[in-house]
Amino acid sequence: MCQHQPPCPTALSADRDAALPVAHHPEQGWSLLCNGVLLFEDTGEILPDGSVIAPHRPTADTVTTAA
Repeated sequence: MCQHQPPCPTALSADRDAALPVAHHPEQGWSLLCNGVLLFEDTGEILPDGSVIAPHRPTADTVTTAA
């Protein structure tokens, strides 16, 4: 469980990515957050219960520029 004050968001919270990392391996492209979420650099996630969240970072197709 998270020992931070204030506590980090839980794995089921919409803002779960805001939890602090307890293990960070940029050379492998992943971080383990204190809420048990395995966060990948492509923004994909594996939740503590084994559920998979597909990558959700913006792509070039979804980014719009101001004219």
